[in-house]
Amino acid sequence: MKEITYRDAIREAIQEEMERDETVFIMGEDVGVYGNIFGITKGFIEKFGKERVRDTPLSETAILGCAVGAAMTGLRPIAEIMYVDFTGVCFDQIINQAAKMRFMSGGKIKVPLVIRTNGMGAGFQAAAQHSQCLEALFMHIPGIKVVLPSTPYDAKGLLKTSIRDDDPVIYLEHKLLYFTKGLIPEEEYTIPLGIADIKRIGDDITVIATQAMIHKVLKVAETFAKKGIEIEVIDPRTLYPLDVRTILDSVKKTGKVLIVTEECKFGGSGAEIAAIIAEKAFNHLKAPIGRIGAPNIPVPFSPPLEEFYIPSERKIEETIQNILKHSN
Repeated sequence: MKEITYRDAIREAIQEEMERDETVFIMGEDVGVYGNIFGITKGFIEKFGKERVRDTPLSETAILGCAVGAAMTGLRPIAEIMYVDFTGVCFDQIINQAAKMRFMSGGKIKVPLVIRTNGMGAGFQAAAQHSQCLEALFMHIPGIKVVLPSTPYDAKGLLKTSIRDDDPVIYLEHKLLYFTKGLIPEEEYTIPLGIADIKRIGDDITVIATQAMIHKVLKVAETFAKKGIEIEVIDPRTLYPLDVRTILDSVKKTGKVLIVTEECKFGGSGAEIAAIIAEKAFNHLKAPIGRIGAPNIPVPFSPPLEEFYIPSERKIEETIQNILKHSN
């Protein structure tokens, strides 16, 4: 095992897949000469050449249009959209082209495309147009797989699997996680899509969380463990396909559940997970389903307002306490 940052785990995954398969290439704003705004593709243009590391104009529509066409004709593009907020510019290419080609062609056309976004999440004072969490938009689109890793191990293994997948994958990277560290194997590995990870085993309450929220929940879980309360922490890792079985098995075991995401709570992915639990495990619940998310407003620029906007460890701890009290 070796210690590596989330950023470098992504870098390794792309480099290894480009070395393994010459049909894999990367394109996007500043991915070539500049090497990506976070340095993920630094040195790639020298190693793989301009044909496979393509700097593009500032046009998300052009990036995705070219990537979809390349995927349909046998290549495996990794299209980088600098911030997830900018995917709104190219929704037609994602929703009406990439997601639907396999179905509209009766399975004759594949679209092996990975759309990477560098800029999920708040915390950088990047304001309303560079800080959103939009995973719920994509999980609503049939034909798109949605991946959101929270650790270096997950980031590398899930990205390698995504690149090898024959369907389009939205791969969402949280900007606050780039320089977090974790252990990964020295040897090659992949992680199947649709398999959740139980980050911590417990019997008293299930907490389901994604990306940056996973790390906050794990800290809170350590605090509760000192009081003799064991929290089971589940990271779905992919929202579509969603590992419903792991979630339901945990909820049936603990009888209590809290869902924590950074996205706006209203209409978020947490709402869908809560609905699934209510439909399939209602009789096992000992307390109402808890949900934490951001308020339904644009992400503020002001540092204290942004701090208020992002779900906090204190909020997570208080909500868990309330759920536990309700079940007693």
